[in-house]
Amino acid sequence: MQRSSIYSQTKPLFSHETVPIDSLDIIDKNCIDINSETQPSKSIGQSTALTRIELLDQKLSQHFHDKLEVQPILTRQIVSFQANKSRPNYRWYKYKEAFSASLIEYLLDKYGISTGKMLDPFAGSGTAMFAASEAGIDADGIELLPIGQQIILVRMCLEREFSTKDFAALRKWVKDCPWHQFETKAVLPILRITNGAYPEKTVESIERYLSALQNENERVRSVLYFALLCVLESISFTRKDGQYLRWDYRSGRRHGAKPFDKGKILGFDKAICDKIENICDDLLCRKKSGELFPAKVLSGNLNLFKGSCLDVMPTLPENSYDAVVTSPPYCNRYDYTRTYALELALLGVGEQELSQLRQTMLSCTVENRVKDLLSINPKWVNAIAAADGQELLQSILSYLEDEKAEGRLNNSGIPRMVRGYFYEMACVIAECARVMKSNAFLFMVNDNVRYAGASISVDMILSNIAEKLGFHVENILILPNGKGNSSQQMGRHGRDPLRKCVYLWRKI
Repeated sequence: MQRSSIYSQTKPLFSHETVPIDSLDIIDKNCIDINSETQPSKSIGQSTALTRIELLDQKLSQHFHDKLEVQPILTRQIVSFQANKSRPNYRWYKYKEAFSASLIEYLLDKYGISTGKMLDPFAGSGTAMFAASEAGIDADGIELLPIGQQIILVRMCLEREFSTKDFAALRKWVKDCPWHQFETKAVLPILRITNGAYPEKTVESIERYLSALQNENERVRSVLYFALLCVLESISFTRKDGQYLRWDYRSGRRHGAKPFDKGKILGFDKAICDKIENICDDLLCRKKSGELFPAKVLSGNLNLFKGSCLDVMPTLPENSYDAVVTSPPYCNRYDYTRTYALELALLGVGEQELSQLRQTMLSCTVENRVKDLLSINPKWVNAIAAADGQELLQSILSYLEDEKAEGRLNNSGIPRMVRGYFYEMACVIAECARVMKSNAFLFMVNDNVRYAGASISVDMILSNIAEKLGFHVENILILPNGKGNSSQQMGRHGRDPLRKCVYLWRKI
């Protein structure tokens, strides 16, 4: 398939205090390069290309000089799942890629968004949707991965359809452990990459549990199934580790140079009973015994679209959303089809469907093939042109292609991934501009990345593309502590901090 029609061929919790971008110079200068003596010497071509990238980055920094602000309240705890860990309802499933409900509440309050309809094109576990609904705002979400869809749908069921009788049935499971009495066992679905993920005794318990829950009504059954999804990692030999599942040495499956010990592996009974009880405790308000959700009821309507935002967004009506709040996958090689493989297997995703999911999701792994964006939507010509004309992006892409040709990349798929990421994000941004109302805000959480020694300012590149597609960049709010680059990058190029930001764009 030719790419010429798709891509350019050019190679206290909250405070409103902000800190000028000049303070970033302090962060950079105080960042000690502990690996400088081990860095390989660069060729003349490499040095020239990196210098050009740095100069173009400085030029873009000057363009956004009055927009870039260090925002002290945006801690990593708030702009991640960490702040959800102790929060009722949000804490049930540890969706590591999520941002916190506190962040959504802060943004909605600070920018005066209290009515209307919000969209999250990368809904994940639905944090933005549920936080918006609690604030009285209708919320639509788009999610591709079945695990994210399941979390959202079960929460919607629990918070709107679950009855007192259903609740009593759920509590009974903690008391009686009915799976102990089941001899007939369901079969635990597995994928190649999840084979051998659990102790043998745990597999037997899971299969008995899956058999027992069939006796409940659909609502209770869905919650029991969800509770199992929540504990899979804790009862397995695996741990989610960005690009893959990391395997404990007790599994007998080697992964990596050094044996990995994940620590205590929970027994099935304790893990599942604790999780069901955790869900019940959050459902039952202690102030009014027996009443579900008396203190905070979802008041905004919720709607979930299943699929890729590249496919779904072109079907949405124009000028219909009062805000967009989202966090897309980062351009960091993380493969969610692998990290969530245990959950996807349990949900019945087979090998072929897993491969299709990997190719359908936003290009953020080295295995993503080129998407023919104009065949998805011929109206994205302007979005592709905006990416074609982004000078810093094109310089980075050219450099990465040269590094690939010289055999200096640790994976030849990196240039294709980076190219696909920005072109696909340009199309997402164009669709956001189309479906949003005038003067509506778009909030986006994202990370900068680094490959082959080139720091990629995702924040400024996407913001510059957004300017060409109908947005005014209000701010790029920067977390006060920079994020370290990968271990491979630190070894070769030093420990440079990378910005993590929240973008604030306004539809013109």
